Amino acid sequence: MKVYLDNSATTPMDPEVFEAMKPYFMENFGNPSSIHSHGRQARSTIEKCRKQIADLLNTSPAEIFFTSGGTEADNTAICSSIESLGVKKAITSKLEHHAVLHTLEYLAKEKGVDLKFVDIDAEGRIDMNHLESLLQNTPSFVSLMHANNEIGNLNDIKVIGEMVKVNNGYFHSDTVQAMGKYVHDLSEIKADFIVGAAHKIYGPKGCGFLYINHETKIEPFIHGGAQERNMRGGTENVAGIVGLAKSLEISYRDMDANRKHISSLKERMITSIKDKISGASFNGQSGSMDESLYSVINVGLPATDENDMLLFNLDIKGVSASGGSACASGSNIGSHVLTALGVDPDRGAIRFSFSKYTKPEEVDYAVDALADLMN
Repeated sequence: MKVYLDNSATTPMDPEVFEAMKPYFMENFGNPSSIHSHGRQARSTIEKCRKQIADLLNTSPAEIFFTSGGTEADNTAICSSIESLGVKKAITSKLEHHAVLHTLEYLAKEKGVDLKFVDIDAEGRIDMNHLESLLQNTPSFVSLMHANNEIGNLNDIKVIGEMVKVNNGYFHSDTVQAMGKYVHDLSEIKADFIVGAAHKIYGPKGCGFLYINHETKIEPFIHGGAQERNMRGGTENVAGIVGLAKSLEISYRDMDANRKHISSLKERMITSIKDKISGASFNGQSGSMDESLYSVINVGLPATDENDMLLFNLDIKGVSASGGSACASGSNIGSHVLTALGVDPDRGAIRFSFSKYTKPEEVDYAVDALADLMN
């Protein structure tokens, strides 16, 4: 059996999304910047997609900007804010995705930004009192994700946004892992920037979006043409944008059913792991059905000499999983998230993440395969 349980890294494309995209590869191929009929048709398609996404997020189309994905959107929000808004202090956590952490660390080193890290507990919960104290005195740029891609921890971005605004700061949230799994009503979230990526919600790779609150004015990150209302140079990926809009539409349409199905898989795996693998634990809050992303489990395993080969051996058995963030795969560097939590580096760690296509028997097979390797 071949089992794919690495959906936090990327998801398979929904057939409905693929069908929606197909005409924009061979038939409706015009450059949206061209003024002839082919170009106008492409431009009209992009603007329809922009409105569709804005409607789903309860915001204005003028606040949605298309990018090549989540990393570019994060970099745009962070770098352009520091350059344009005169912000000298940034606040984040050591659990953020590298698209955020590495960008802020670069700005601290090269641009003199005063970078502060909010305290977290052993399960990755943010110390909100410490965050409030960090926000005092100087307007700050705050970047805290909605759902952690490795351990599934959820942050209350509505409360965080309100706290940041009371203290005259700017709030960016990498919402890539949570987008399409939860409702994001931007009329209620006091965010300056949020981010989405199509390939995390059964859409194509290479396309994402950045929401920029209309009250927050920043300069472009990528310079070139006048695309995206002068905010992002480069010919738009029309097929990708169509796929992004369609994937978000389907995710909102089927959100309740998907959540029920995926949550049942997570609960099934938690119960099975507890029953079949002695000494197993769950990193962060991923073992909680109420306090973490319902599509992610990060399993902590007893220290053995074979832990370095766990992912390889699972792959041999036909199970695709991850040891942490997929963006760090291919390197020998351990998970920065688990390091920040103080997890014993000798213990094994496997991230399993589910999709709407995952079957119960696949979960059972994966647990049996892991148990066979551990016992």
